[in-house]
Amino acid sequence: MEQLVYHGPEIKNIDTIEKMKNSRATGQTTYSQHDLGISTEISASSKDFNGKPINSQMINQMNNLRKWQQRVRISTSKERRLANVLTKINEICQNMSLSKNILETASKVYRNIDNKINVKGKSIISIAITSVYIACKQCNVIRSLDEICQKTSSAKQTRSKVKLASRYYRIVMMELGNINLPTAAIDKYISKIANVTNTGARIERLALEISNKTKNHNMVDGKSPNGIAAAYLYISSTLLGHNILQKDMSNIAGVTEVTIRNRCREILTNNKLKLIIKPQTGSYQYNRLN
Repeated sequence: MEQLVYHGPEIKNIDTIEKMKNSRATGQTTYSQHDLGISTEISASSKDFNGKPINSQMINQMNNLRKWQQRVRISTSKERRLANVLTKINEICQNMSLSKNILETASKVYRNIDNKINVKGKSIISIAITSVYIACKQCNVIRSLDEICQKTSSAKQTRSKVKLASRYYRIVMMELGNINLPTAAIDKYISKIANVTNTGARIERLALEISNKTKNHNMVDGKSPNGIAAAYLYISSTLLGHNILQKDMSNIAGVTEVTIRNRCREILTNNKLKLIIKPQTGSYQYNRLN
């Protein structure tokens, strides 16, 4: 079956009836729909397949058939919950402009959670946020719980949803021990913060270089990667003579100023940095970092 390739219908016909007889299904399934996208849907149209209008009596009959078809497709409480959560996951991915890969991965994650953990009575939106967050981690896409919750609720409800989603995330990780989440590199956090703060390319390059030189030390264990990335950017901006306030950096990174100072102290204490600079048209340019 894996070697079969579909090259289209054998006979091409202009007639509509013959064309529908020779047409084939695509066979494409998706985890983002509760029925895997293989069910037949009745179109909400006032014309038949030939393009001719139908009368009002037939339209009402088709509406009743469409209504009962949806009721039959989602008959149990588990199917209704699955359909609602997958709908929320679709909305979150669309609002955050996430790729289809994230959507499919988040839908698959929730199906795994629904099969092994009792999610009855839990918040649908929080479970959807947790699934999208795990999918972003699995696909190595940097998105925090705060960013996901901000796209789904108002500013007043964001904090409560973050706490609830964090609790669900811990429950899922404890119950499902087979989920392997790769650790995101500090370089991506540095690039993300630099893009948000409109930091110069020279500062970002120096921060990435310092990060690569000091990556052998176990600084990430148990610490926020945003704080470490903000510390690298702050050190590089200071070395290049650019004044960036710790307050502005902490607001963008989502950490406190004390965290940035502590990470800077750890980087400078555990490593010996040697920077060779030379003046050039009133500015400074770094040449080598040991």
